[in-house]
Amino acid sequence: MSTLIINIKQLLQVHDTNTTILKGSDMKKLPIIENAYLYIENDTIIEYGEMKDCEGFNPETTINAKGKIVLPSWCDSHTHVVYAGNRTSEFVDRINGLSYEDIANKGGGILNSAKKLQETSEDELYEQSIKRLNELIKMGTGAVEIKTGYGLTVEAELKMLRVIKRMKQESLAKIIPTLLAAHAIPSEFKSKKQDYIKYITEELIPKAAELNITNYVDVFCEKGYFDIKDTEAILKAGEAYNLRPKIHVNQFNILGGIALGVKYNALSVDHIEELNDADVEALKGTDTIPVALPGCSYFLSIPYTPARKLIDAGLPLAIATDYNPGSSPSGNMNFVVSAACVKLKMTPEEAINAATVNGAYAMGISNMYGSITRGKKANLIITKPMNHYSEIPYAFAHNPVEQVIINGQILD
Repeated sequence: MSTLIINIKQLLQVHDTNTTILKGSDMKKLPIIENAYLYIENDTIIEYGEMKDCEGFNPETTINAKGKIVLPSWCDSHTHVVYAGNRTSEFVDRINGLSYEDIANKGGGILNSAKKLQETSEDELYEQSIKRLNELIKMGTGAVEIKTGYGLTVEAELKMLRVIKRMKQESLAKIIPTLLAAHAIPSEFKSKKQDYIKYITEELIPKAAELNITNYVDVFCEKGYFDIKDTEAILKAGEAYNLRPKIHVNQFNILGGIALGVKYNALSVDHIEELNDADVEALKGTDTIPVALPGCSYFLSIPYTPARKLIDAGLPLAIATDYNPGSSPSGNMNFVVSAACVKLKMTPEEAINAATVNGAYAMGISNMYGSITRGKKANLIITKPMNHYSEIPYAFAHNPVEQVIINGQILD
């Protein structure tokens, strides 16, 4: 199968060499070819350039993208797409003045989702979750990380991993599974947290590792959930099974989770709505990328990640949806890119870079995804007609996506 896209108004994120991460001032640069073409064979980007040089191709399909933008599909590096039901009642509770912590203390929040998931069959959980994933793909997401964490028992967590594996096998999107081993403390362990830590480290992690589905382990390092000591015990257990950390840190409080993540070579540290100078210094010169989740800040009315502090310090930054039923019930990366500009004070170039090549890096896949590079996977967005790529974040309530190509396949 071969596809030639012609008359592209702007072809974005073009890198002749395999760029896998962008940091600091480099995030302000977005390589573009005006009036371009792009040639795909099977699932791979083969060639691209200016239209004046477009010759010698005999494609099976030709797409005329006159007046349209073409860019890599979004890489959403932090989601909880696999869950059961929803938490709309808690949405109303928040409107009526209850905080995230208040809702959790009365048995809502993660515990609410865990109960629903435990009561949902594996097939039904798959059907609910694949429907959400397909919606994300239509909005331009071609690669997505999916966490467990709503099981809270070995049986339910393994059920989630199996569902993610099935989605990975049956979807065109690139899916990266993560074992969110420690998301919350079940009510039966409320006064026995160390017993639950032992349950995680001695039962859940070993049994999850046996399935050979995930390469990552995650912990919600936060006051009232898992402190630094708890988090380190879980990361150590994951390390014994070659599970690299991708951890929740600094959502509400600064506990030292960023430095701990760096110590254990975390691929990413996510949320970071709260940030101090020590956190910034801890990230410098490391392979760990911070990930901002502006949809969560919007929905919970909490501070936004101080993106400028990170980028201006020469660090990389990725952005993701945090799609989940309680704190960010949207997987729309187009909105996240817009929110990054409006609320995180990122330029359109920085936001697009954060949602493509850096998002791919935060999943460990930027060698094959996230940019327009010869030999990389053909996961692409073709926008509706527009004058300039800055219209993507500018028109925040509009869907800019006209067509999506995943693994070289043109989706309906």
